Amino acid sequence: MSMQAVSVQAVIEQKLSDALELQHLEVLNESGNHNVPANSETHFKVTAVSGWFEGKPLLARHRRVNEILADELLGPVHALSIHAYTEADWKKRHGTAPLSPPCAN
Repeated sequence: MSMQAVSVQAVIEQKLSDALELQHLEVLNESGNHNVPANSETHFKVTAVSGWFEGKPLLARHRRVNEILADELLGPVHALSIHAYTEADWKKRHGTAPLSPPCAN
């Protein structure tokens, strides 16, 4: 029986889904925008909408995401852009997260 490797993106999605009650989750692999080998999984943008974020300052929201993804941040993930919203925040943004800035390679 062969074991298929699980992508880093899939692991991030699963861990965040398991740890946070999410109304919305988007994980984008932005590695292709950086000076890394083709098919890399090193740079990610996470947009998460969760009730857990209610009443929590931005720093606490980011710390929680970083805690959940601690193993990935020690290994394959070099950069993680986090956009952590409450449902009300998300509605105010009309369901969009900011674009990532271009990489200077």
